[in-house]
Amino acid sequence: MLTQPDNQERDVVGQRMDNSLRTTATVNCACGQVSVKAIGTPITCVVCYCDDCQEGARQIQSLPNAISVQDPDGGTGYLVYRKDRVTCLKGTSLLRHHKIRKSSATNRVIATCCNSAMFLNFDDGKHWVDLYRSRCQGDVLPAQMRICTKFKPEGHTIPTDVRQYARYPISFLMKLVLAKAAMMLHR
Repeated sequence: MLTQPDNQERDVVGQRMDNSLRTTATVNCACGQVSVKAIGTPITCVVCYCDDCQEGARQIQSLPNAISVQDPDGGTGYLVYRKDRVTCLKGTSLLRHHKIRKSSATNRVIATCCNSAMFLNFDDGKHWVDLYRSRCQGDVLPAQMRICTKFKPEGHTIPTDVRQYARYPISFLMKLVLAKAAMMLHR
C-alpha cells in the first residue's frame, strides 16, 4: 500500500481504499529475493485444467530447482486479482516472462533467482493478474470453481469440492467484466 500525505491508505494506483480492501495476498519466491503483494479481495480463485496451463506448469517444473505449481489432479490454482491491486515489493529485476509459445499473449512470470513461478500477466491489455495459488503465503482463499475441466489429464480425478466447468463459465466471465467496470470507476 502507498501512504499519501493525508495518511489514508491507498491502493497501488493511489486510490483511497475502503475497509473491505485491507486484506492482502503475498507471493514469495522460494529463496526470498522476490516478493509480490496483492491488495484486497481477489476477483475469484480458480483451478484451471486447460492445455496451456498444464504445459506451462510442465515447462516451469522442468527448470532447475523449480517447484511445481500444478496440483496433484493436474490443475493449476490461481488467485485472480485486478491488475491495479498487484505490485512487486522487491526483486523486480529478477522477474522474467516465460511464454509457452512465442505468439502467446500470456506471460508466466518467473523469479530467475530460483525459478519460482510467481504469476501470470498478459501482453494484450487484460485487466487482471493471476497469482499462483500454491505460491501464496498465509490464509489463501479456497478454490471457487474448476475451469476447463474437459482438458484434465487422463487418469486424474478432479475433486468435487466446488463447481466444475468444461470451459470458461459465464459466472467467471461476469466476475472479470464487473472487475473491469470497478477499475474504470476507480472503485
